[in-house]
Amino acid sequence: MGYIDNKVKVTVIESKCPKYKVGDVICFEGSSLNKEKSDNVCMVAMNALYPFIYSFRRGGSLRNGPYQCTDCDETVKFTIEVDE
Repeated sequence: MGYIDNKVKVTVIESKCPKYKVGDVICFEGSSLNKEKSDNVCMVAMNALYPFIYSFRRGGSLRNGPYQCTDCDETVKFTIEVDE
């Protein structure tokens, strides 16, 4: 089995948080954030989502969402997928 490190795209599908709007994306190339392709990045949301992002990077077979940020009443839901 070879080394897998997929590009991953995280997309906002629902938001009650002022930091995100529906359609915002966050793109990873390996462990690096692609700042040019990404919208706002909240570290609380990334802390909640990164175990799933890591699994997608490494070829894990998870459903693509929804995944939710755990921060208070400011619900944000995301999908996560391998970005071709």
